[in-house]
Amino acid sequence: MGEQKISIISGPEAKHQFTRQLLNDIKALELMLQEDIFEKDIQRIGAEQEMGLVGNDWLPAMVYDKILAEANDPHFTTELGRFNLEINLDPVLFANDCFNKLQNQLNALIGKAKTIAEEHQAKIVLTGIMPTLGASQLKFEYMTPNPRYEALNEMMAARRKGNFELNIVGIDELIFSHPNILFEAFNTSFQVHYQLAPEDFVEQFNWAQAIAGPVLAAVANSPLLMGKRLWAETRIALFQQSIDTRNRQNLKRDQEPRVTFGTHWLQGSVAALYQDSITRHPPLFAPGDYEDSLEVLKQGKTPKLKALCIHTGTVYMWNRVCYGISGNGKPHLRIENRYIPSGPTTTDEVANAAFWLGLMAGMPDEHSRISEQMEFEAARFNFYNAARLGMEANFNWLGKSYHARDLLLEKFLPWARAGLAKKKVNQQDIYRYLEIIEQRVDSKNNGAAWMVNNFNKLLHKSTPKEASVSLTRLMVEMENSGRPVHEWTGTEPSLKDGHKHFYFVEQIMSTDIPSVNEDDLLDLVINFMIWRNVRYVAVENDDHELVGMVASRMLIRLLREGWREGITVKEIMVKELITVEPHTPTQEAIDLMAKKNIGCLPVVSNNRLLGMLTEREIVNIVHLTQKFKVKE
Repeated sequence: MGEQKISIISGPEAKHQFTRQLLNDIKALELMLQEDIFEKDIQRIGAEQEMGLVGNDWLPAMVYDKILAEANDPHFTTELGRFNLEINLDPVLFANDCFNKLQNQLNALIGKAKTIAEEHQAKIVLTGIMPTLGASQLKFEYMTPNPRYEALNEMMAARRKGNFELNIVGIDELIFSHPNILFEAFNTSFQVHYQLAPEDFVEQFNWAQAIAGPVLAAVANSPLLMGKRLWAETRIALFQQSIDTRNRQNLKRDQEPRVTFGTHWLQGSVAALYQDSITRHPPLFAPGDYEDSLEVLKQGKTPKLKALCIHTGTVYMWNRVCYGISGNGKPHLRIENRYIPSGPTTTDEVANAAFWLGLMAGMPDEHSRISEQMEFEAARFNFYNAARLGMEANFNWLGKSYHARDLLLEKFLPWARAGLAKKKVNQQDIYRYLEIIEQRVDSKNNGAAWMVNNFNKLLHKSTPKEASVSLTRLMVEMENSGRPVHEWTGTEPSLKDGHKHFYFVEQIMSTDIPSVNEDDLLDLVINFMIWRNVRYVAVENDDHELVGMVASRMLIRLLREGWREGITVKEIMVKELITVEPHTPTQEAIDLMAKKNIGCLPVVSNNRLLGMLTEREIVNIVHLTQKFKVKE
């Protein structure tokens, strides 16, 4: 989707025109492959850095436009969310000091972003999913105002014909429904590009698929989403579900989502990847203007293959083929590794890139036809197993079962070292970056493990929202230290980590809410109150809308006035409710409870109950913080 000038395909004629152009581009690609005009006497690598933005309160900050304007640098660009930024690094030759060059440029550009962000009371966060992102950031005001993003949302929502559904289970469980694609903006990655000659592409692409699972286990850095501990690399599930255009009807068929690992090994040529994508996914957009690719070829020029590239840009394989034109005018092919997350530090990121690129270059001769040695289903299983379990995963590698640590240390790291040596990368850089991977794997302390361990500690004396704030602060502090994640120290809960960021109701509300239906017997409510040790029970209708509340004081009044058998909830519940929204300031909610003399405030959004604020939550927070802090 890098092409800015696009249009929505509307109507049969527009679709026919795009289809003709798409088929034209495929023919042009096949001709270029036959005529051997692709660049192959040089090999470059590159990367894209996505990053999050938070304010001094450690909550997402919409200052992307200020940083872009003041940086005034073509390396910087937008992302879907206004709390994100992207940096595109310059490609470098895959040799000598290439990784040192990548890290120097990366540090310089992120340093520029940090300096500008500080001027606007904001900070840069390098992680796969920022811990403090929540439902508040799913509003359209958080989407970057760009026709390309608005069109993407419009088209995918139209094809979905319903809300986008999240259902991810890890230590905790997250079930969520939302009408737009803004959940996709929660993902931030460090995408690595690897240029290949066409004759090597098939073997190398299949190898990239085979090694993806174990590599992902080593680099995982996205275990939290909305205060829930989910997968080690939750981005994998989040990205797929956040833009899944399949509706309930075609989920009954074997239809591949637009975010995919793939369904089979690549055979034939790179053109087969494009062809497979076209057969599985209908087009969403067309280029702003067309070119006749075959005519451009006849003129001895290199076609841009606009239609093909735009279509590929809306199908998100975790290893994706990219077509480009080099500065010398020759076409080239790249594999884009999309599953490596952002962070935890630039050193970790470049080490991750060196590890993956070393593995690609170091593919052993005996595995050059990996598709004949390994079932594709094993590679696919390994990938999703790594996403779920990270360094605790077990892998099926050529028919044998390996623990992640053993497979990475015994096989993958030696192959990576051999690959980097083969490309004549500086020995000190090989040692430096792969030593980081080795120590991280040996200690099983990647970003995901570090985050979960410290989140658990912080959660012990706080709430999920506040623990997320504390964790984000700690991550930024540790990233600024410059040490790779396996050297990061942990934390112990203290008042510093309960640092009075309970600005909003969503940061202190209880989400474990007992609820009943309005037609239930009141006897059930009484037992709920006893069993759950609560004084308030929510009442929902069959559409899960909040319609009332039952409080223990009502039961006392009923006992005084005369109890009778068979009373239903709707006969006693309070229907006229005072409610607040998740982003209501905490102090405002407390003032409201005192003014109205009520002990419970339901927290709702679109008439759906999200949480409950009672005297219990307020007393707990007073105990933790000794006071409330009002946001300046």
